[in-house]
Amino acid sequence: MTERRSMGRRIPEASFPAPPGKGALPADYSAVLGEIKERIRTERVRVVLAANEAMVLLYWEIGNAILARQEREGWGAGTIDRLSHDLRGEFPDMRGLSPRNLKYMRAFAAAWPEREIVQRTIAQIPWRSNLALLHKLDHPEARIWYARKVAEQGWSREILELQIRAGLYERQGSAVTNFRQTLPPTDSDLATQAFKDPYLFDFLGTAKPRTERELEQGLVDHVQRFLLEMGSGFAFVGRQVLLEVGDRDFRLDLLFYHLKLRRYVVVELKAVPFSPAFVGQMNLYLSAVDDLMRHPDDAPTIGLLLCKGKGKDRMAVDYALRDLAKPLGVADWETSLVEVLPDDLKGSLPTLEEIEAELQGADGEEG
Repeated sequence: MTERRSMGRRIPEASFPAPPGKGALPADYSAVLGEIKERIRTERVRVVLAANEAMVLLYWEIGNAILARQEREGWGAGTIDRLSHDLRGEFPDMRGLSPRNLKYMRAFAAAWPEREIVQRTIAQIPWRSNLALLHKLDHPEARIWYARKVAEQGWSREILELQIRAGLYERQGSAVTNFRQTLPPTDSDLATQAFKDPYLFDFLGTAKPRTERELEQGLVDHVQRFLLEMGSGFAFVGRQVLLEVGDRDFRLDLLFYHLKLRRYVVVELKAVPFSPAFVGQMNLYLSAVDDLMRHPDDAPTIGLLLCKGKGKDRMAVDYALRDLAKPLGVADWETSLVEVLPDDLKGSLPTLEEIEAELQGADGEEG
């Protein structure tokens, strides 16, 4: 008799009812089975999300109750310790009731005094991610922005912390572009937010690429981290993509397709600061991609020019882009965010090694 395993135990095959023969199945059985499976998967995800929302809201209620008593009656650490002891005695199977986590709940309620904001946005992300927002950020606007990104893009806590360390909130939408003049308003806003300045290629290490080809090779070697830095919606198409224009061949450094903008994005890499001459080259590439590669349903191609520098001459970039008919953005790239920060802020940022060490460390009880 054959056997199956379930949770480490052997179960005789006879314990499972035999499936009916194929002849007994209706013609649409497979389609219905597929629909039911998909519904179960969807509902399981919904239940998990609903459970997370309920837990975060419960933590907010607990924190709010502690905060109110602390303000009115002067509850101290000793009272919170006793509260933790009594709650864990009443609910022994429930995690997240340690004194440390109760203090996090109090800080959480203090950071978000309005329940509506918590329910609409903050409760949509995991508790551990909320703790990261409390620990790493001081301003509600930045916390809300990152919380929305976590909900939209499904970042783990580790990815969230890396993005905070890299200053994504401050860099997003900062590239110099001509999108307002060359794109419809809805596409202009989305495209502007899709680009940042500077781009941080810290995963290339401390050795700075000396040529465009070295930079390109390094980005392709770390394509997963590169796509994370590019942001949501970018799909990598290829490198050194051939364009046959008349009797000459041209090669694009990197070619992407943006799934939300529904258009190609040509990325050109420069190991030197911005020069107006680069704009003419990009104009040729964008026109050629539109004629040779763009599908009739695709929107016109966008260009992103990444130059090596610690801050560009924005006026020169503005003049170079002013009358250009093709949509183009210009941004810097760096291998360390510290390189582009004011001197008084450089010492406040951890090194890449310190970040990796912290991410590898064990967390305490957080729910």
